[in-house]
Amino acid sequence: MCFKFSSSKLKDLSKARVTHKGEAAAMNTQQMEQMGQFKITVWEEENFQGKRCEFMLECQNIMERGFNKIRSIKVENGPWVGFEYPEFQGQQFILEKGDYPRYEAWSGNSSYRTEHMLSFRPIKCANHSDSKVTLYECEDFQGRKFEMCDDYPSLQAMGWCSKEVPSIKVNSGAWVAYQFPGYRGYQYILERDRHQGEYRKYNEFSTQAHTNQVQSIRRIQH
Repeated sequence: MCFKFSSSKLKDLSKARVTHKGEAAAMNTQQMEQMGQFKITVWEEENFQGKRCEFMLECQNIMERGFNKIRSIKVENGPWVGFEYPEFQGQQFILEKGDYPRYEAWSGNSSYRTEHMLSFRPIKCANHSDSKVTLYECEDFQGRKFEMCDDYPSLQAMGWCSKEVPSIKVNSGAWVAYQFPGYRGYQYILERDRHQGEYRKYNEFSTQAHTNQVQSIRRIQH
C-alpha cells in the first residue's frame, strides 16, 4: 500500500519535526541548566581522601556506587539534604555550599551523632531572599499561628510560648527547623515543593521525628 502526500502536507510534517526537535533541544538545555545548579562530591574517607564521586542529581543509595560509607563532602553548588539511610530515610543533615572534612561537620550539633550518610538529594526550592513559613499551635494548622520570613535562633525569645510546634506550612522557599535553640539537635528539612509545603503533624517533618519539639528555625542558603 502506498500513501501520497501533497507538497503542503509534506511542509507541515517537516515543520512539525523541526518544532519537535527544537522543543527537545530546549528541554535538554533546561535540564542541563538545572543540573548545573547542583553539584556535590563525596569521599569514602575523611579529609577528602580515598574513593570519590561527583553528583549533580540525587543518590538513593551510595552503596550501589561501591561505597561503604561517606566520610567527607564538598558542596560546590546548591543546597542538599543528606540522609542517614538509603532511600532518603532516617536522620537528615543540611548540606549548604562548603567543605565538610569529617562527619562531625554535618552532624556535630545533633543530639544524636551518626557517621552514617547513605543517600542525598538537592533542595530545589530554596530561595533565601524569598522564604516564608507559618507555625501553628496545634496539628492540622489549627490554633494560634505565627508567620515569619527571617531566621530565629530561639523561637521562645521571639514570642513563641512553647517548645513545641505541632504543624508547619511552608509558604515559599525551604527551611531547616531544629529541635533545640541555637540551631542544635535534630534537623528537619521543610520544603515548599514537598507535601505541597504542608506538614500537618510532627511525624511528617521527617522519618526520624519522634517529637514535635522545635525551638529554632532558619532559611536554607542558596
